[in-house]
Amino acid sequence: MITAGDFRNGVTFEMDGNVYSIIEFQHVKPGKGAAFVRTKIRNVISGAVTEKTFNPNDKYPTAFIERKDMQYLYEDGGLYYFMDMESYEQIPISESILGDNFKFVKENMECKVLSYKSNVFGVEPPNFVELQVTKTDPGFKGDTATNATKPATLETGAEIKVPLFINEGEMIRIDTRTGEYMERA
Repeated sequence: MITAGDFRNGVTFEMDGNVYSIIEFQHVKPGKGAAFVRTKIRNVISGAVTEKTFNPNDKYPTAFIERKDMQYLYEDGGLYYFMDMESYEQIPISESILGDNFKFVKENMECKVLSYKSNVFGVEPPNFVELQVTKTDPGFKGDTATNATKPATLETGAEIKVPLFINEGEMIRIDTRTGEYMERA
């Protein structure tokens, strides 16, 4: 059990039959009246974000989210297959569970598969990936003075904005959390 007064970012708990993760919290002690905890919470299964206030003495059962390293193998008919690195067991995961940042993952990359009570609800790709630029306009020397960007297609099919000096065939590093170009690899 965890009390609302002990809430911190990233804590997961059960409430009303759902599992929530705390995105932001703020302990508020008004000059008049009782203290309370203002939070922004995410339903880990549906992804919905809501704001809610709690009495600091409210108690909720702690929810344990299992994060397992698994290797992405291949996609077949809308199902994405992942392999457990220890038992070599393969599990299919529906395309609807994968987030938008999964477009930066290519075959044989390791991801964290998130589950609660053996129900998979999400996949976290690595924070940084190195991918090859397959299509972009040619770059020009001297175009690095400003923060001008151009669209580029990566080997996974994802499209991002890159600086003007990046050419086709180059390997670049991408932050999968923001989908932004970081540097040449």
